[in-house]
Amino acid sequence: MAEEQPRAAAEGGGETLMEKIADKLHIGGDGSSSDSDADERKQPKPSAPPAPAEVATESFVDSAAAAAAEAKAKVFRLFGREEPIHKVLGGGKPADVFLWRNRNISAGVLGGATAIWILFELLGYHLLTFVCHGLIFSLGLLFLWSNASSFINKSPPRIPEVIIPEDLVVNIALSTRYEINRAFANLRQIALGRDIKKFLIVIAGLWLLSVLGSCCNFLTLVYIVFVVLHTVPILYEKYEDQIDSYGEKGWVEIKKQYAMFDAKVLSKVPRGPLKDKKH
Repeated sequence: MAEEQPRAAAEGGGETLMEKIADKLHIGGDGSSSDSDADERKQPKPSAPPAPAEVATESFVDSAAAAAAEAKAKVFRLFGREEPIHKVLGGGKPADVFLWRNRNISAGVLGGATAIWILFELLGYHLLTFVCHGLIFSLGLLFLWSNASSFINKSPPRIPEVIIPEDLVVNIALSTRYEINRAFANLRQIALGRDIKKFLIVIAGLWLLSVLGSCCNFLTLVYIVFVVLHTVPILYEKYEDQIDSYGEKGWVEIKKQYAMFDAKVLSKVPRGPLKDKKH
C-alpha cells in the first residue's frame, strides 16, 4: 500500500505536468489564431461592386414594356386585329402611301386619282380616247425632239427601255389565282348552308354593293374606295383607342341582337335530315 501511494502520486504529478504543458500549448495556439483573426479583421475586405443603375433601369423598362404590351393585347381591336394597321395594309410602299408617311407622294397620288375622276366623270372624257390622245401627243413630241436635236445642238431624248420582268407577272398571276380559288371555296361553303352567320354577312355586303352600284357608276365607286383608303386608315391610326372603344360597344350590341335573332328566327329554320348514327 505504501508503494502504491507514491506511484499514484507520481502518475498524478506526471498527468498534471502534461496537462499544464498541453494547456500552455493550447493557450499559445489560441493566441496565434486570435492574432491572425484580429489581423484579418483589420484588413479591409473588398466590397461587392454595386449594381449599375443602367441595368436596373433597363430591367424596369423591359418589365414596363412587357406589361404595356400585355395590357394592349387584351384591348378590343376591330375585326380581331392583332397587328399594327401598317402591317394589315400589307406593309411597304402602298401602306406608306395610305398612311401618309410621305405627304407629298400621298397627296400626289390622291390628286392624280381626283384629276382622272374629274376628267372621265365630270367632263365626259372616254378612256380609249384619252389613251389615244395621250399616245399621239407623247410620240409626236418625242419624234420631233429626236429629229430636231441635230439642228438645235442638243442631245436627243433618253427613252428608257421598259421590260416587264417575268417573275413579277408570274407572282401576280399566282396571287390572283390563290385569291380567286379562296373566294370560290368560301362561296361554296356558304352555299352548302354550313355557316348561317357568314351567309347573312355576304348577303348584306352584296346588297350594299348593289345599292351603291345603282347610285353611281363603276368609276365613281372605284374613286370612292380610293378616297376611303387614303382617309380612313390614317384617321383610325390617329384615334385608334377611341374608335376601338366605340367599336367594342357596337360589337357587343350586335352580338346581343344576333343572339335574339338566332333564338327567334334562325333556330326555327328547318335543317337538313341528320344522318343515322351507326351502332
